[in-house]
Amino acid sequence: MLFIPNQKGQGLVEYALILVLVAVVVIVILALLGPAIGNVFSNVVSNI
Repeated sequence: MLFIPNQKGQGLVEYALILVLVAVVVIVILALLGPAIGNVFSNVVSNI
C-alpha cells in the first residue's frame, strides 16, 4: 500500500478519445451524405 498509482488524468484522456472518435464518425458521415442532403434542400427551396 506504499505505492498508489495516480489515475486522475486517465478519465480526461478517455473522454478526449471518445470525443475525437465521435467527431471523426460525424465528419465521415457528412462527407458521404453531404451532397445528397444538399440536393434535398435544393429541391425543397426550388419547390417553395
